[in-house]
Amino acid sequence: MDFITALLVAALSAGTPLLFATLGGILSERCGVIFLGTEGAMLMGAVVSIMTLSRTGSWPLAVVMAMLVGAAFGVLHGVLCVSLKANQTVSGMAITLFGTGLSAFLGKPYAGLPVPAGIPKLNIPVLQDVPVIGDLFGSQNVLVWASFMLVIAMQAYIYRTGWGLKLRAVGDSPSTADAMGIQVAAVRYGHVVAGAMLIGLSGAYLVLVFSPNWMEGMTAGRGWIAVALVIFARWNPVRALLGAYLFGAFEALGYRIQTVTDAVPPYFLKMLPYLITILVLMIIGWNNRRKPSGQPQSLGAPYYREQRT
Repeated sequence: MDFITALLVAALSAGTPLLFATLGGILSERCGVIFLGTEGAMLMGAVVSIMTLSRTGSWPLAVVMAMLVGAAFGVLHGVLCVSLKANQTVSGMAITLFGTGLSAFLGKPYAGLPVPAGIPKLNIPVLQDVPVIGDLFGSQNVLVWASFMLVIAMQAYIYRTGWGLKLRAVGDSPSTADAMGIQVAAVRYGHVVAGAMLIGLSGAYLVLVFSPNWMEGMTAGRGWIAVALVIFARWNPVRALLGAYLFGAFEALGYRIQTVTDAVPPYFLKMLPYLITILVLMIIGWNNRRKPSGQPQSLGAPYYREQRT
């Protein structure tokens, strides 16, 4: 396997947890609710999945439990921001701090222990003999393929279904949606919880596939990168796929460079993907400064049903 192919394979692995988390953020923010608890929910998804797998040996159950703990954070965020009209930024930050601390406490007995069993791979003989494509997709694990299917499903759901139209209506003008008979609170609760479940799933992928052992704070800021990627993707699932794997490629590039030369300081290489993310956001923001951002118009604003705007 040559350098470029190995880089692409590594980018696919590094980008998948970001893709799940970014898609979760898109679902939440499309309905008008900012979710900044991504880092905490990812960490809790990771620690709960490894706890479940260590005790039961069942990776499907580990994935389900990670999604359920993500759903619990989504319900908490929904109660605070949808029902109690709390500040969405403060609520998300609190969830991140809570999840970070609780995951560190729960994960102490599992620190450094190897994952007992991994996610199975799907071997596709037709693809395995194709150069480059075979290395990338000929023997990928189940969750990678699930992420591709999820992008397609979410793209169709948001832009091609009546439920997606309701979602966009609630995100842009909840008062108008309410006047049309749409249950704004129900739509927001449902999509915040669903988004948080995907974020919990991203944490499970991180510990079961990408880095198969638990370490405190193992997300290393990926939750915040996912928040930035939601903006980079302009709240579009297909763009999210491109952004997640772009970041994954730069993260993998840092490790690959270290195997080739030691002339570049390793601290700079670790910083590289985050620096590139900032630069890409700056460039995109400058190029699109005169264009609509694609941001839901009521993002971050609580909805009071008595108010009609």
